[in-house]
Amino acid sequence: MKRKPYPTDLTDKQWQKIEPLIPPPKPGGRDRKTDMRELVNALRYLLRGGVAWRLLPHDFPPHGTVWWYYWTWRKDGTWLRIHDALREQVRTQAGKEPTPSTQRPRWAEGIAKRERSCHHEAKPERSSS
Repeated sequence: MKRKPYPTDLTDKQWQKIEPLIPPPKPGGRDRKTDMRELVNALRYLLRGGVAWRLLPHDFPPHGTVWWYYWTWRKDGTWLRIHDALREQVRTQAGKEPTPSTQRPRWAEGIAKRERSCHHEAKPERSSS
C-alpha cells in the first residue's frame, strides 16, 4: 500500500480471507490494472463513511471504476458468495454449523437474477384514474 491507511482498510488477515473470493479477470480481455484490495478498501470507505461516490478520496481507484465493480459484483452474485463464505468461516470459528439452521431468506435467493431483470425492464405507466 502506497498511502496512509484509512481506519476502514482491510487488515492483511481480512484480505487473505476475501482475496480468493474475488472473481479473476475475464479471459481474452485487457489485463486488470485495478488493485482489487484497494477497490474493496474503497467500497468499505464509502459504505462506512456514507459518502457519495464522487467524494471518494483520490488515493483510491477512480470512483467510476469502484462503482462498476460494485454493480458488476452485485449483479453476478459475487457479494452474496463473499457474504456466505465469510459467514460460514465465522460460524465455524464459533463452534457452530457452517450454515444456519434456518434457510436463507427468500430475498437472498436469486438476487442477481432479479436485479438483472429489474434494471432492464421498463417501469409501468401509472393510470391517471
